Amino acid sequence: MAGNFGKADLATPNAGASPAYGRLLALLASLFFAWGFISVINNTLLPHLRSVFDLSYTQTTLIESVWFIAYGIASMPSAFLIERVGYKKAIIIGLSVMALGSLGMVLASGMLSYAATLIALFAIACGIALLQVAANPYVAVIGPPETSESRLTLVQAFNSMGTFFAPYFGGYLILSRTVSGTTMEGTAVSATQHLADAQATQLPYALVAVALAALAFVIARAKLPDLAQDSKRAIAAERKHLSLWKHRNLVFGVPAIFIYLIAEIGVANLFINFVSLPSVGNMTHASAANYLVLLWGGMMVGRFAGAFIMRKAPADKVLACFAIFAALVMIGAATLHGPLAMWALILVGLGHSIMFPTIFALGIKGLGPLTEEGSGLLITAIAGGALVVVQGWLADTVGLQNSFWLTVSCELYVIWYALWGSKPTAVLPPESLE
Repeated sequence: MAGNFGKADLATPNAGASPAYGRLLALLASLFFAWGFISVINNTLLPHLRSVFDLSYTQTTLIESVWFIAYGIASMPSAFLIERVGYKKAIIIGLSVMALGSLGMVLASGMLSYAATLIALFAIACGIALLQVAANPYVAVIGPPETSESRLTLVQAFNSMGTFFAPYFGGYLILSRTVSGTTMEGTAVSATQHLADAQATQLPYALVAVALAALAFVIARAKLPDLAQDSKRAIAAERKHLSLWKHRNLVFGVPAIFIYLIAEIGVANLFINFVSLPSVGNMTHASAANYLVLLWGGMMVGRFAGAFIMRKAPADKVLACFAIFAALVMIGAATLHGPLAMWALILVGLGHSIMFPTIFALGIKGLGPLTEEGSGLLITAIAGGALVVVQGWLADTVGLQNSFWLTVSCELYVIWYALWGSKPTAVLPPESLE
């Protein structure tokens, strides 16, 4: 689909022809694939760490909370870094930080250290936050404003492709190579087996580090257009007289991202444990990881479909329809039993598919010279995933299945945002590239 965008999409004299634009989108899509892949390894990592460190659901989801706290800390500094060094250098820095964090995971697994694991995951998340702040608005502004939601959803589909393959990778190289991953929930594991299980993460994270370093090298050699110099000067002057808080779509978009992430991350992180329950799927964690692939596969299919649909239909209406579907299947996951409950939870991936890219694109619509700051705020809102610990607490308190009512309430806010909160106000002219 990238080849369908023409020369006029880059509103600058040296924007290049359609093939160059297609290559640019393909390169950006590889970034989305990379951080989607490494983020979803966590979904197979968490049940693994739950066994290695003998954690409760609250403690397990706290690991993911640390991951998302990194977004809250790193996102706004990332926006200011991008203003100083530009998109390209920021992307290279982000990939480098992720590679170093992955090497940290290799060291942490050898030390059998819970604290070192948290630090390494925090570093990886900081690198991803920088990539998110740089790449999402970059994709949104390199083409016509009227197709920004479709364009961003398209490249986010490659993010979902990464999330689709990651459970296979994590399930095979982590869960299927461990005692805890190949036995039923509650099986006793000896201290020696715990140590062997912990070291199972060394190979996958070493491979990830090498892949990220290679991608950083490719980006360094590529030609990525940056903001035009005259646009930069105008932006710097205009920012002094403009306010983000006059843009309703951003003001309500920030909590929409925050709340949506609670829903997405809560489902993904507790999926394997839920499907493994005797009352639902009655299977091992390694087997449940194969069904997690279907959840992320639904997100991938939904994003490709959503990118096409939004070239024909208004993005806010499409978002509302997907959110209503997500709410309905989550009610099913919270009330049904056996395979029906499992498949209801799998189907929410389809409903969630377009939410992040569409909310993001709607949130920065009309921000003009405030795009970087607006993007920083929206990516900071990804820290909402840290509140997955609330769902972990609910799972410990009222039961894992009942905790999904929190997810249902999150879907209702997204429906409201799509129908009213996303309407732009105080629209500003877009940025230009060189």
